[in-house]
Amino acid sequence: MTHPATTNHPAADETATPIRPNPLRAIIFMIISFPMRIAVFVLLVTGAAIGLVTVIIWVGIPILLLVTLLARYFGDLDRRLVSAMLGTPIPAAERSPLRGGTINRWRTRVTDPTTWRDAGYLLLMLPIGIVEFALALVSIILVPMALWVVPWAGWLHAQLAHTLLGPPKAQRAEERAQQIQASRARGVDAAEAERRRIERDLHDGAQQRLVGLAMSIGRARSKLGTDPDAVPELLDDAHSEAKQAVSELRDLARGIYPAVLADRGLDAALSAQAANFPIPIEITVDVDPRPPAVVESTAYFIVGETLANITKHSKAGNATVTVRRDGDQVTVEVTDDGDGGAVVRPEGGLAGLADRAATIDGSLTVISPTGSGTVVHADLPCTW
Repeated sequence: MTHPATTNHPAADETATPIRPNPLRAIIFMIISFPMRIAVFVLLVTGAAIGLVTVIIWVGIPILLLVTLLARYFGDLDRRLVSAMLGTPIPAAERSPLRGGTINRWRTRVTDPTTWRDAGYLLLMLPIGIVEFALALVSIILVPMALWVVPWAGWLHAQLAHTLLGPPKAQRAEERAQQIQASRARGVDAAEAERRRIERDLHDGAQQRLVGLAMSIGRARSKLGTDPDAVPELLDDAHSEAKQAVSELRDLARGIYPAVLADRGLDAALSAQAANFPIPIEITVDVDPRPPAVVESTAYFIVGETLANITKHSKAGNATVTVRRDGDQVTVEVTDDGDGGAVVRPEGGLAGLADRAATIDGSLTVISPTGSGTVVHADLPCTW
């Protein structure tokens, strides 16, 4: 796969769906975070209780101010811990700007929804932390639990953190809409560039061949009466020009929408495509009922571009392509055993594939730890 130095489609999606974390990292996270859960719970509950009781004599105001600062601080700390230990990036909180004096700034903190989401999350973490701590200690003895149960517990924790500490749902929806709009705009630009390429290839290739063919036939016709011995050679030239024009037109049509894909579907098309690559590629296709043509072509080109990247950059010895239909969605997954380290960078080939998927409301993700191969996964809806 490609190995640029920058990051993911539209760069790494900071609001991405949580993934199952590494078991060891999940165990470490559950153990080291437990003392903090106890301390934070005691500080928040005790501080809030004392502050509310003493607020009528003004002593409680600085205490409540300290409680809100602690909630914000530990909320930000948990965002960093979950991102680092559980593998789910959570962006920094977007808080209301602070203006005015101490009272106004405190009022802003208290009325900021993010502060309350931080506090709610932190209070929930004590009972959840007790369960996680016990699970982590047991998993040290019971290896199967460490390998299966703990990662799922870590995934659930990351899901909760992603929901409460991540951007609000409305903001995530707005960001997603902006990403789709930008991807579709890039898709339109790519389609326009492809149209210009096709025009250029037709003008510089097949059109010139057909002009040469017409000229050879014209010369042969003019020689029929005056120099019939020269006619066979001219016809041979015309025949050669015709075959080359047909070959160039066939290659051009295959690049737009291969005939085998239209006639026989994804299974045959991907098998024919894989035969052109120098490494063994295992193809599994199960897409009954047959998806719409635009979904087939998107899947075809995602697989083709990914396999091309594998053979150029990954040093892989094998690759696997799996395409399945589940209800109204087609899932495409291409894996290899190469060097890994692939990222999706702006204007790069993988970003182009992500944009192609986004034009039909699909998505593309890349998982590529260094030294452990690469997985390119695309979800393509059949209705939109």
